[in-house]
Amino acid sequence: MRSIWRGAVSFGLVSIGVKLYSATEDKDVRFHQVHAVDGGRVKYRRVCSIDGEEVEYGDIAKGYELPDGQLVILTDDDLAELPLSTRREIEVLQFVEQSEIDPIHFEKTYYLEPDGPATRPYVLLRDALDNTGQVAITKIALRQRESLAAMRVRDGVLVLHTMRWPDEIRRPDFGFLDEDVAVRPQELQMAEALITSMAGEFDPGEFTDDYREAMTALLEAKRTGGDVQPVPETADPGAAVVDLMSALRRSVERARGGGDAEDEPAPRVRRAARAAEPEEPAPAERAPAAKAPAKKTAAGKAAAPTTRRRRSAAAGAEEAPARPRARKVTAAKAAPADEAPKKRTTRPRRSA
Repeated sequence: MRSIWRGAVSFGLVSIGVKLYSATEDKDVRFHQVHAVDGGRVKYRRVCSIDGEEVEYGDIAKGYELPDGQLVILTDDDLAELPLSTRREIEVLQFVEQSEIDPIHFEKTYYLEPDGPATRPYVLLRDALDNTGQVAITKIALRQRESLAAMRVRDGVLVLHTMRWPDEIRRPDFGFLDEDVAVRPQELQMAEALITSMAGEFDPGEFTDDYREAMTALLEAKRTGGDVQPVPETADPGAAVVDLMSALRRSVERARGGGDAEDEPAPRVRRAARAAEPEEPAPAERAPAAKAPAKKTAAGKAAAPTTRRRRSAAAGAEEAPARPRARKVTAAKAAPADEAPKKRTTRPRRSA
């Protein structure tokens, strides 16, 4: 067991160091809320009702709404400064008979263990309570709440029962309490005889949790019948964050000149734009068949600017209107000299 509180029992002028342990534990069959379609775990997030953003646990404070609608916000520092004397001390107030305490006041049970050299005074208090048959009424502060507590002896160990305050116990307000209901003596005698016949010593080991046993049997039957499925794997959000941060860091370094763009692989968008471009020139850009040499020469000279324009178009800038003008001028300059006489001879023929 692991202690959940550490302090001292204040018994008159004697201070007994103790550790507090939870004396009970739940044995219920625990379930997870999952999506019935695929078995995925259903998660709950702390979301602010004003901006809709998820709130980190460290940013959550305690708020108390006043009767006039105003809100008072308390932080952990505010609560830590409260003058609570029972924060690290179990103060013994008085001793009473255990029969005087109504079980409705009991809330939760804890074990007390002597802390270090406090074993001797611990045993002294334990034996004194056991011999007198008394129960110590104390106060203790647990989980930012001060409670009454009853301390008694059980199996050689001091046991602490936290208790409800009197104003936390509801009063029964039922209509039949005000009615005059008559019970015949014969019926009362028969009921008392039945109680006497069923009387015995209480042994909690004789009783079982039938619902838990039935639920365990149901789960085992489904397991042996093959009505199970593996726990679905979910993506680790941490890996995605690391990859995103790495990509952003490389982008910043490239923008600042710390990295070479040619060393990085081309983005998917640029590769997709290049793949979508036609491999052959458009019909409007093709030269006539008679000028095949000039077309070949022009294409060789204009290859570099055309490639740069394609890269600019893939990045978002369209320069299509500049292509035919550049190719037309280049073709005229690159025409061979032996084609000039052919053009002069054809002009007289057309005029004739």
